[in-house]
Amino acid sequence: MAPYDDTLPLQPPIHLPPDGELAAAVPGAPEGGDPAQVLRAWALTCRDVLGGEEGLLLELVRRFLARDPAAGEPPAALARLGLVRDSAPYELTPLGLWTGRELIAEVTGQRVPVMGSLAGGDAAALLHGLRSYPEPERDEELTGWLAGRDRAAAAAEIAAAVGGASPLGRAVGIELLATRFGEDGRRALDGLLAEPRTGAVVAARLGRDHRGADGDGTGGGDGRPGSGELAWALVDMAAALLEFGGEADEVVESVALGLDPEEQAGTVALLALADHPGAEAVLRVFIDHHPDARVSASARKALRRLRGLAARG
Repeated sequence: MAPYDDTLPLQPPIHLPPDGELAAAVPGAPEGGDPAQVLRAWALTCRDVLGGEEGLLLELVRRFLARDPAAGEPPAALARLGLVRDSAPYELTPLGLWTGRELIAEVTGQRVPVMGSLAGGDAAALLHGLRSYPEPERDEELTGWLAGRDRAAAAAEIAAAVGGASPLGRAVGIELLATRFGEDGRRALDGLLAEPRTGAVVAARLGRDHRGADGDGTGGGDGRPGSGELAWALVDMAAALLEFGGEADEVVESVALGLDPEEQAGTVALLALADHPGAEAVLRVFIDHHPDARVSASARKALRRLRGLAARG
């Protein structure tokens, strides 16, 4: 399963010009030089300059994350490097956006997506990249990814990637198949409904029956998931909210489902059965933020049981 514990909240995609245009904007760059080499050398230069000036580095990161102009005059050093426009209010240039993206990736490991950059990747990369895309940009990126691909084969490829995606990537994949691929998407989702764990998530998100079979841990064969499957689906949906940066009350409500506190306590106790990498983080939300003592106590007990099962497993 792909990691989803990003240091920063997920960032929306940025628009960047081609590498040749970016390289041409590098101060002192040689004419007709290889853009990739120019940009690699530029990244090293910026790392050296900004690494010794913490205030400049923080200002670049702030402007990258804000994505809007800042009042006042820009720092002279950032203007000299061509990273900000030398007027007030000021904002990052395309070269500044590129540089900010590279430095953030180096420091945090998170690569902020660039519009159009997912077109050549596989379905796993698509789902991982689309996690932070607002709706219009998601449609635009998906259109580029689909160019030259057979839609039925593309739907099958996305379905095959859903099980190994992060919780939020899985939610994106299910939503795409349900809303963007018509009958091809519906057939792909029908196939996923029979899968362990993933099928329970699909069923929960779309209000469908989970077609698990007796004896294999995927349900009773009557359209209802078993307790372990249900726990896994609840954790997965809550973990998707955490991955997106959701507030604690949103995470609580995704599991509480409008139940009263006593019923919530019983549901939370069930989460100890979820062999899911996000289970501990979800239980921590209930321990630290649920207003009812019965529910938070149930979460603490479930966490102890979860750790005990993991230790024995």
